[in-house]
Amino acid sequence: MSEVTKDAVLDALRAVKDPDLHKDIVSLDFVKNVDIKGGAVALVIELTTPACPVKDLLRDQARSVVAAIPGVLSVAVEMTAQVRAVSNPGPGRSPVDGVKNIIAVGAGKGGVGKTTMAVNLAVALARLGSRVALLDGDMYGPNIPIMLGLRTQLETDGKKIVPAERYGLQVVSMGFLTQDDAPVIWRGPMLHGAIQQFFRDVNWTNIDYLLVDMPPGTGDVALSLSQTVPVAGAVVVTTPQLVSLADTRRAIAMYRKLNIPPLGLIENMSYYACAGCGQEADLFGRGGGEALAKELDIAFLGGVPLYAPVREGGDAGVPIVLGEPDSAPARAIVAAAERVAQQVSISARARKAIPLVQV
Repeated sequence: MSEVTKDAVLDALRAVKDPDLHKDIVSLDFVKNVDIKGGAVALVIELTTPACPVKDLLRDQARSVVAAIPGVLSVAVEMTAQVRAVSNPGPGRSPVDGVKNIIAVGAGKGGVGKTTMAVNLAVALARLGSRVALLDGDMYGPNIPIMLGLRTQLETDGKKIVPAERYGLQVVSMGFLTQDDAPVIWRGPMLHGAIQQFFRDVNWTNIDYLLVDMPPGTGDVALSLSQTVPVAGAVVVTTPQLVSLADTRRAIAMYRKLNIPPLGLIENMSYYACAGCGQEADLFGRGGGEALAKELDIAFLGGVPLYAPVREGGDAGVPIVLGEPDSAPARAIVAAAERVAQQVSISARARKAIPLVQV
C-alpha cells in the first residue's frame, strides 16, 4: 500500500476552488491541521464565515479528491470558520472595539420593510453560527425592541453600556432609553453624538457582524456612520414598484459617495404569497429590484414575498426566520443572509484585513 503524504493531500486539495474567491482552498489558506495515520486522513477546512452557502459543496469536494489518492482508506473533513474583518479606512474612521464587520441595512424610503429585513438577517446570521449584534440606528423610529419582543432598560458594567440580548443577538436601541410614546426631537449634532455613543460606549463582545438598522433616506445618520467607523458595506432594501426603485437608486448612490460599498440589494414584498391557498400575486410588480441590481452592478440578494405572518411575527417579537423557518420568506431571508456573509468575505479578501480589537 502506498504511503500517503501531506504533500499529496495538499496537491489533491488544490483542485477544490472557492467559487466566490476564485482560488483553490490551499492557496486561500483554508486547509488546516492535516493529520495522516496510515490510510486515514483527517483535515480541517477553515472558511471565512460559518454562513458560507457553499460549505457543504467544498466539504464534499475535498473528501472526494482526497479519497482518490492511492492508499487513502478514509477521509474525515471538519468544517470551521473564522470571520475576517473588512478594512474600509478613511479619515477619522477607527475600528469599533469587539466588532469585526459593520453592515448598514438601509432603504431609500420608508415602508419597504427595512427594519424587518435587518432583524431577520441578524437572526439568520446568528442561527448560521456567527456572532451577531444589532444596532438600532433609526433614532426617530426605534422599532427593533418591538420586533425582538424586548422590554428592558440598558445597564452599564461600570465602564460601558451592556447590550441587551435576544435570540443570540447583542442589541442596542434608543427604544430602550425612551418611553414608547416619547418622540425623539433632535438636530444633527445630537444624532451624531448618540450614534457615536452606541458604537464606542457599548461593550460589544467578539462580534463578527454588527448590523445597523438605518433610518430611511439619505440623511445625517449615514453621514455620521461613514465619517467615524469603517463600514464593511451596505445592504439596501427596496420593493418592486417604480417609486421605491427611484429612491433606492439614490440610496445606493449615497452609499457609494460616502465610500460605503453596496453589498447587495434585497427586493422585499416581491410578490404576495397567500398563506391559505398558496396562490401568488404581484401586488407591487416583480423583478424591479433584480433589474436595478443588474443595472447598478451590485449583487442581488434575493426577493422576499409579502406574507402576513412576517408582519404578525414582527408585531409579536418573533421574527419569521424563527416563527416559520420553512416558509418561503424565511428561506429567502436565510439565503440572503448567506449571500451577505459571502459578499463580506469577498470584500475582506479584496481589501487588507484589519485585526479585531479585543475588549
